[in-house]
Amino acid sequence: MFERARRLFASLALAAATAIAPVTSTAQAQVPYLQLPASQPKYAAIVVDAKTGEVMYAKRADSPRYPASITKVMTLYLAFEALAAGRLKLDDAIIVSPRAAAQAPTKLGLRAGDTITVQDAILAMTTKSANDMAVALAEKLGGTEPRFAAMMTLRANELGMRNTRFVNASGLPDSRQISTARDIAILSRAVMRDYPQYYGFFGAKNFTHRGVTMRNHNGMLNTMPGVDGIKTGYTNASGFNIAVSAVRDNRRLITVVLGAPSTAVRNNNAEDLLLTGFSVMARRDRGEKITVAQNLFEPEPTGPVMRPSVAQGDGEQDGLKIVLASAPPPASASRTRLVESDATALRGKKGGKWVVQVGAFKSKADAKEQITFVSKRFGKHFKVANGEVGAKVGGSYRARFSGYTEASAKDACQALKAKRLACMVVRPT
Repeated sequence: MFERARRLFASLALAAATAIAPVTSTAQAQVPYLQLPASQPKYAAIVVDAKTGEVMYAKRADSPRYPASITKVMTLYLAFEALAAGRLKLDDAIIVSPRAAAQAPTKLGLRAGDTITVQDAILAMTTKSANDMAVALAEKLGGTEPRFAAMMTLRANELGMRNTRFVNASGLPDSRQISTARDIAILSRAVMRDYPQYYGFFGAKNFTHRGVTMRNHNGMLNTMPGVDGIKTGYTNASGFNIAVSAVRDNRRLITVVLGAPSTAVRNNNAEDLLLTGFSVMARRDRGEKITVAQNLFEPEPTGPVMRPSVAQGDGEQDGLKIVLASAPPPASASRTRLVESDATALRGKKGGKWVVQVGAFKSKADAKEQITFVSKRFGKHFKVANGEVGAKVGGSYRARFSGYTEASAKDACQALKAKRLACMVVRPT
């Protein structure tokens, strides 16, 4: 447990006290504050009790940050949702599109037209952080990556991730794609709660595909006992990010560190926060009233270096919890009645009934999936409507809902457009 105590002052200057063995090197205690992770302008962090949601420590936890490849956790969350609902199987084949094949590294490197199973695509994402597989999986589930990104943002908001927006499935650089340390902790906790049967994918230490073995980018799986996930990320704009979870003495912590200056500093800081969190939990069991903040201090800088403001300190978090805003998603598809009709019958509905069209697709299966998605996510506007897939017209199958008044049809469309989803009101003919 104390194997990395020599590093504590060099990361967050962890005050050993009674929690961890004392630091033996006085040189480490003299590390300038500017070199410590918390002094970095991109830095943000949070430590959460995975069981209760208690925020044990937070530093700039609500400041906007670029999530980089931690984005893939949300991509995988939606994949796990589809697997649990039976809309996707691990041995289903994914055809790699030209768009997916053209993604920037890191990637698996499959060519357009190649196929890969869902399971291998997932492993390529959790280990190698393959951008091409993230896009391929997004297209499998959402038809297009932009549409899938809208689904990601919507689900994130439903989970309580109030300051997150996704515009791609991989985490490749885009200034519009933002999140926070707190939101990423919420997502991490949601994956464990909702899909424990698939969480093990994040703990795979390596993955072999076509004879090539790739190691997981999350080196903490190999260096810290108890770590079993979750995901790393890096871009020039984001710095070095990690969402990591570990179990010790039947307790689980989630730690998110964003904006570190290097892989080593990031991992060291995340480990120090985990060790401190576990120590605090053990001391509480012995009756001590203590917080993580009482085991951490940040030395004042010397010279003209200005100490950055602390937006979130542990003291401000006392008693607060991260809350998952939604219940676990249903295992079955939406209860909205899905019927097939031809275009003539759909156009022939009289009596002042209006129709809402939510997309046109090349395959009937995609049209049906869109109806299921819309009815599930926007039940307020679609629960009393009939989802209908018309005959192929102009090369496309139209996904529609019928049974609206003019006003209710416009309200339903407005709800979809607010989430950047396609929608069109069709007046009765």
